[in-house]
Order: sequence, then C-alpha cells, then structure tokens
Amino acid sequence: MNDDVYPVLPLAQPPDCEVRVLGSKSITNRALLIAALADGESTIAAALFSDDTHYMAQGWRQVGISVTEDAAGERFTVGGCGGVVPAPQADLYVGNAGTAMRFLVAALCVGHGQFRVDGSARMRERPIQDLLDALAQLGAQVRSAAGNGCPPVLIDADGLAGGRARISADKSSQFLSAVLLAAPYARRRVEVEVVGGLVAPPYVDMTVGLMRAFGVAVQHEDHRRFTVDAAVYGARRYHVEPDASSAQYFLAAAALCGGRVRVPGLGSHSLQGDVRFVDLLEQMGATVVRGDDFLEVRGGAQLDGIEADMNAISDTAPTLAALAPFARRPVVIRNIAHVRLQESDRLHAVATELQRLGVRVRELDDGLRIEPSTIRPAVVETYDDHRLAMAFALVGLRAPGVAIRDPQCVRKTFPDFFSRLEVLRR
Repeated sequence: MNDDVYPVLPLAQPPDCEVRVLGSKSITNRALLIAALADGESTIAAALFSDDTHYMAQGWRQVGISVTEDAAGERFTVGGCGGVVPAPQADLYVGNAGTAMRFLVAALCVGHGQFRVDGSARMRERPIQDLLDALAQLGAQVRSAAGNGCPPVLIDADGLAGGRARISADKSSQFLSAVLLAAPYARRRVEVEVVGGLVAPPYVDMTVGLMRAFGVAVQHEDHRRFTVDAAVYGARRYHVEPDASSAQYFLAAAALCGGRVRVPGLGSHSLQGDVRFVDLLEQMGATVVRGDDFLEVRGGAQLDGIEADMNAISDTAPTLAALAPFARRPVVIRNIAHVRLQESDRLHAVATELQRLGVRVRELDDGLRIEPSTIRPAVVETYDDHRLAMAFALVGLRAPGVAIRDPQCVRKTFPDFFSRLEVLRR
C-alpha cells in the first residue's frame, strides 16, 4: 500500500465471507480508565490496539499507573490505583483521541497535583468547556489554558468534592460519560442533570454498563438525571466485544455489492448503539440476520433511498452517505450537526468529497441530502479522519477509479482496515 494513496479496486464478484473485527475502541478506552481507577489488577481481553487506545494507556502510565500491553494477545493488564493517582504532576498528550482527552481530564480531577492535557492541532479546536463547567460545579479546579474553551486543559487537582452539577451534552455525550466515570471517587454523592439535548445516548448507556460491570451502580432517569454514590471500582477480567463501528463497513459492503457478510462476536445483546446501523441497511432493502453472537447482512437487488435521523449513531453517517449515490432514490441524513466538531467537520468534508466523486449532494445545517449519481474517478481527501477513509473505501468496491488519500489515518481506531477489506475478495 502506498503511504499516501490507496487505490480501491472494485469487487469482481459479490462477497460471501465472515470478517472478524477488532475490539471496540469505545469499550476498550472506558475499560482502561475504569481499570486504572479500580482497586487491584485488571485484565482487558480482546482489546483494541490503535492510536486512541495507545494515548489512553500512555496517559495512565505518565501518572504512575502500570499498564502493560500484549498487542499480539490483544490484552492490557492494568494495576489499578484504587482512586489514588500516584503522580503529583504530569504533562499528557492525547493526539486527536476525544475519549482520552475528555475521560482523562475528568479522572485526573480525583487526584492531587498539577496536570496538563494537550492534543493535536485539531483537538485544540474541539470544544471542551461544557465538561470543564460541570467538573467545576463538583469542586474541580480546571480550565482551558488558552481561555477559548478548548484544549490544552490545566488541572489543579485536589480531589472532587461531589454534589450537584448541570451539564450540556449537545456537542458530545463524552462530556457526560467523563463525569460519570470519575464520579465514584468524589467525596460525596454526585448528581448530574443534563440540560438541553443529549447526542448519541447509546454511548452513555455503554458507560453505565461498563461501570456496572466493574461494580459501580448508576441510578438514572430518562437520560436526564444521573446519581452515583461514592464507591471504588473492583478489579476484574473484562472481555471487550468487537467494534460495531468497525463492523459497519463490512456489513455495508454486503448491502452495497449484493453479497453476504457475517461479523462474529457482535450480537443482539451488544452494548454498542452502532449495531443499529443494520436497521438502516434493512430499510434500504438488505436482509439482516441478528444472532446472539453474530450479525449478518445479505444484499438485495438494489438499495432504496431513506430518510434517517442518525443522532444516536452518528459515527455511521459517513458510511450511509457513501452508499447513498447507489440507491434508487435520494438519501437524507438528519440531526447530526454535532459531527462538525469531530475529527473533521464531517458534514462539510463528506459533502465535499461526494461532490469530488461527481455526486449530487446538498449540505444541510444538520445533515445531507444525497441524490442517486454516477461516480467519477477521483482521489478522496480524508482530512486526517479515519471514518472518512473507511467509508469512502466502500465506494471503490463498486465504482472504478476511486483512491483514498492518507490511508494511514485509519490507525486511530482500525490499524489494519485495508488488509481486512481484502477479505471481501476471497
């Protein structure tokens, strides 16, 4: 594979295969954080090894917590600190890993000392003030170093007092998850009220589920009010389920190319909201088989157009956009204005690259309207955004002449994506 451009060759025939995907990034990083704060040694099995999980593990090592890696065995071993962060100071760098930035900022507030958390140029443009405001209400001394509500973040930690906080989570559900993950180590009960909208609530459900798995209960009511009592996470062995956000590309390939793809280990009881992406594939005409420990998609004769509110599963929106030109009717994606604040302005980036491919598309304030179109050859720009690289690779499975610029950006969450994509040809 050329380091700069990856040409995607159309499939000679519909796929008929099983594709194993790596562990969930979202679950791995939550488990790493909880295990670091737990009392005792935990093992995180079937974990994802990627840029995002590297930054999370490295951050904990920098504050004196043992995190050992066995990449070949897909396993982290974490020596939990029982909520006592060893280091009195540290300067952390998390690249463009949103979970590492938001979760570490909140968790380090339970320590005692001075910490700085910084990231890439794009991370320095991603708002975090809503999280800082909520933490301040719980007694934290934490601020944006530049005074613009974005990283770097400076933390003058002396533990969390606890109490009540109101939080805005209409830009990212990770703000709420970050507060919840740190909340057991506050000196008294933490009560959190969500004001305004909450994007991607399934990720908050995931957080609550992981906390429960490590022994801490969260009482909550309709994603509006959450209560966490003082507690300590218990160390354990935790098995990470496959990444639904990674599985979507292979399942979508079956719908797009008229074949059959099964992803094992990802079933109907998944913690991950992105398993619901197959519901949209079903609405577009694919056949979906949902097992206890697998998902399978079989493509139909042709995709149909749909209108979809993708707020809860916005990471899958670029994938639906990549399928849209091949549908018989328009596809409309709505209620995902918050993705403008992610690794790229995803709405503008997706619209721009679809237009580069000759697709008729209209960029909306909170979504996209995409017309059936004939693809023309082009090199797709990826904006250092892993989701764009993987989604637009699907276009090349159907249309000749499509190549992906900077394919290495997939290392953020799926380092061997392009080699696994080749499984579809077998």
